Amino acid sequence: MTEKNKDVEKILFTEEQIQEKVKEIGRRITEDYKDGNLLIVGIMKGAGIFMYDLIRQIRRPVRTDYMVLSSYGKSSVSSGTVTIKRNLDYDISGYHIILVEDIVDTGNTMAFLKEYLSSRGALSVKICSMLDKPARRIKPVVIDYCGFEVEDEFIVGYGCDYAEQYRYLPYFGILKKEIYLKD
Repeated sequence: MTEKNKDVEKILFTEEQIQEKVKEIGRRITEDYKDGNLLIVGIMKGAGIFMYDLIRQIRRPVRTDYMVLSSYGKSSVSSGTVTIKRNLDYDISGYHIILVEDIVDTGNTMAFLKEYLSSRGALSVKICSMLDKPARRIKPVVIDYCGFEVEDEFIVGYGCDYAEQYRYLPYFGILKKEIYLKD
């Protein structure tokens, strides 16, 4: 049993539940992309752990790259403005792209990226997110590969952070309000 961090109110999904979901998503992607160029794009920093676990479960050749974007900064609330801090290394024309994200809440980042990457010549752009928080959705986006749907709570662990902390936790947990409301 994993010990809960003192700043976490409740564990939502255990390490074992997460790994089982990663395997399931990997199987689905393998089945859906039997041929063609596939590029897995991790949205860093949050998606790093999930992305690397996921590509080990995809049973076909894939290329990988990552982007760094910002819409939160050190706040617990999205600013609504997406800024590209690091772009892709590859020409993506002729590739099917799967964007890998830790959590989709407002949909601003994923809506921006789908439009942006489609305009650069991608054959298709799909979204894969370990967590979906539809209660906070501002922009409509379809999550093609989803791990878990969650309520409107501040979630940390397995890549999700608050002010660059808690990413290392092997589970998803709800952060205590007094931690992020003190700012």
